[in-house]
Amino acid sequence: MKKIVLLAAIAIFSVTAVNAQKKATKAAPAKVETPKVDGAGMVFENETIDYGTIPADSDGNRKFVFTNNGTKPLIISNTQGSCGCTVPTTPKEPIAPGAQGFIGVHYATDRAGQAFTKTVTVTSNAVGQETKVLTIKGNVLPRETPATPAAPTKS
Repeated sequence: MKKIVLLAAIAIFSVTAVNAQKKATKAAPAKVETPKVDGAGMVFENETIDYGTIPADSDGNRKFVFTNNGTKPLIISNTQGSCGCTVPTTPKEPIAPGAQGFIGVHYATDRAGQAFTKTVTVTSNAVGQETKVLTIKGNVLPRETPATPAAPTKS
């Protein structure tokens, strides 16, 4: 009887150990097909950029990447930040159908100790969305104050 119980325990342990070694297979995410539009089109990878929590005076440059999903060249005529602390850059050349482009944005990270949410308004010839609003957000840490040396003590 002891041999049967021992044999059963070894069998269960073996099956469990073998199954634990199998790699979990993860299905590849389905590629989302962007619909084509007749005329110029503009589809952004992300319409919001989260800077996260960043140190004061750090790099405030980011890029909004987009694709022209239309049949005609996309012309971005203007980009406007919601305030002077948000400065976007506009592509100078038309973006060909199927091609990617980007809109650069610089946030002034010298505004230490502040959370921010700002917008960039994009004006283009994109069919159905001549004006597009993009968002940046994050939090700039306060500057660290240098430690002041202790005053000398009199003996």
